[in-house]
Amino acid sequence: MADATLLNQVKDFANRADPYPIYAKLRQNPVSHQDDGSPEGTWVASTHGAIASLLGDPRVSSETLPPADRPKTGNPVKDFLIKPIKDRITNQHRPFIFRDPPDHDSLRAAVMHQFTRERVQGMRARSDRLVEELLDAKRDAHRFDAVDDLAYPLPVTVICELFGVPREDEAQFHSWATQLATALEPDSLADDENRAENSRTFDAIADYMSGLIKDKRRHPKDDMLSGLANEATPEGVKMGDYDLIATSVLMLVAGHETTVNLITNGLLTLLRHPDEFEKLKADPSRAPRVIEELLRYEPPVQFRTRTTLSPIDIAGVTIPKGADLVLLLAAGNRDASVFPDPDTFNPDRVGSRHLGFGGSLHYCVGAPLARFEAESALTALTRRLKNPRLVEDPPPYRSGAALRGPQHLPVAIDGMV
Repeated sequence: MADATLLNQVKDFANRADPYPIYAKLRQNPVSHQDDGSPEGTWVASTHGAIASLLGDPRVSSETLPPADRPKTGNPVKDFLIKPIKDRITNQHRPFIFRDPPDHDSLRAAVMHQFTRERVQGMRARSDRLVEELLDAKRDAHRFDAVDDLAYPLPVTVICELFGVPREDEAQFHSWATQLATALEPDSLADDENRAENSRTFDAIADYMSGLIKDKRRHPKDDMLSGLANEATPEGVKMGDYDLIATSVLMLVAGHETTVNLITNGLLTLLRHPDEFEKLKADPSRAPRVIEELLRYEPPVQFRTRTTLSPIDIAGVTIPKGADLVLLLAAGNRDASVFPDPDTFNPDRVGSRHLGFGGSLHYCVGAPLARFEAESALTALTRRLKNPRLVEDPPPYRSGAALRGPQHLPVAIDGMV
């Protein structure tokens, strides 16, 4: 039997810098029941085969967010009239990554109708220019923070421009996104204070998006939000206001939070493997292979939560109906039955079937965007950083276990090329 405390060890911040030995222990049982302090415990899938099977199983639900329960204000009208209405609307119009078919499918189709290859690739050159501008600002520096100086400002600017968010409003999204990203952390969802703060933050960003959507309807432009607000898919799907707000919030938050981790984890890994740093510097065409291996080796999303709609027999155990389930993507990415020598960073490995972007119906919508932003950043960093050295190893990490990456990545340099 698996150690029933392993999931708690994964979530323990003390193990944030290196959870992979814990994942190896969990893989000894493809699916295990973990005593994480919740009333019924949590089931964890940790091998590649088990995770891939459950990702595509219709008996597994993504509707894992607890019911909305905004904090009371002390105002009777707001608390007993407005609050129940807002909570009901929130429950009925979750972001589509927390929805099951058919709602998930129709909302995702509407997004993909606007998130076209042409529109996304049109941002590629812009991403390259932004990277150069951000690095130019540190040209004479002798210390560089990969998070604050590049990995955060790049993707937030790209996703805001893609959606048509005014440049002067981009700064507002930092605190909003950081807070709302905690919705992916199981322990945060059980924290009443954090849930209350998430409610306040969601209402603030929703009010902002509501105003922006109205403006896009009056004065549409060539951006994704204008398209979503004004156009239907060929099948006639057009989002209502509440689904459009929830979708916009999701895209703006998820569209940069995960990419921050991908870029930062990428530079950290390359600096720990100076031979690979030099190979990428000498041959930027290696970038796609480097990115795919990073998505396997140090994925920005370590796990996702699900719940079961009926009992599921898998890997010799039965997961009961209504069970909390964790799909430990990062553990599956180190499964030796699929990836030979899995703990070695090897961009030249062949046939990688990593789970870095999830899979099945919920495969990451923004995968193409994240890939080329990371390519822009890492190829420029290897080319322009003079004699880079890690100031701290391991660096300070962000608190989250699900979205895992450094809070800061200080690098000593002798300047920029």
